[in-house]
Amino acid sequence: MGSDLVLYILFILRIFFTDLKMFLSEIRQDIEALSNNILLFEESNFSGRTEAMDDIDFYIIDRIDSLVNKLKSHSELAELKQLAENLRSRLEEIDNNLFIHLRSSIRSANLSGIAFKNAIDKYLANSQFLNQDEMGYDNLDLLVNGIFSFRALPDETMERETEMVFFQKTPARIIFELVEKAHFSESDVFYDLGSGLGQVCMLVNLMSGVISKGVEFEPEFCNYARICSAELNLKNVEFINDDARFADYSDGTVFFMYTPFTGGILEDVMNILYIESQKRMIRLFTYGPCTLDIVRINWLSAIKNDSRNPNKLNEFRSFDRRQ
Repeated sequence: MGSDLVLYILFILRIFFTDLKMFLSEIRQDIEALSNNILLFEESNFSGRTEAMDDIDFYIIDRIDSLVNKLKSHSELAELKQLAENLRSRLEEIDNNLFIHLRSSIRSANLSGIAFKNAIDKYLANSQFLNQDEMGYDNLDLLVNGIFSFRALPDETMERETEMVFFQKTPARIIFELVEKAHFSESDVFYDLGSGLGQVCMLVNLMSGVISKGVEFEPEFCNYARICSAELNLKNVEFINDDARFADYSDGTVFFMYTPFTGGILEDVMNILYIESQKRMIRLFTYGPCTLDIVRINWLSAIKNDSRNPNKLNEFRSFDRRQ
């Protein structure tokens, strides 16, 4: 019986080390294939690098780590992990230089409007995007975040009231859709209520040129947005550190909310917008659960979309009192 057990253990070990040898060879081949793919090192191939870095993280480094935890130490595994991490760093450096280049072009006013949209399309060629009615983020968000989030993200300093929703970035595809549907005129003034780090206002202004104002309760978020917009030399972008219930909307014509608050706060803000709607027609774009509350408001009319789907961008208009 003892000899049978020894033979069984030797058999298992032989299989294990045969599998390990095959695994190491496979991982090395994967790293070499990525390293030799010259397309990944072209600045314009942002989408390809994104997929390659995902592969490095999940199919190479994570698999190596799972084996390292079992074997404790193995020189070839450590070598392969270092090779994978070095490759990832090279790809990240290309992206970081790309972000610097794009920010410089924005700062010098050479990249705005249709030129900005064309540049985004160029860098995201062949990317897979989420549908407009899906929640989540995709490669467009990674590119936009790289352009606009070039400082350490600030911590919150203010205690939120119960009905104030924690900050989440609006998916970039929703902002692009908003700009396309809004058809801004020179007389429009855009407001983002609960503007967070300011990305919505900066993108809307960059793509349309419209005056854009963000209202944000958290002062550190507001300061971050102001610094970023100033460093990008964006004109006609303003961030107002105020409670949305007390801000001045007297010049606003187009408003956006990605469910920044609920309940009584939402009701109070909508009452303020109702008063503004008595002076001029206003438009309101919503995204997220707040849409289900907005659709019940009788002084607003839903425009050409499924206004009961919170996962889509929805547009509402007040009745024009001038008619």
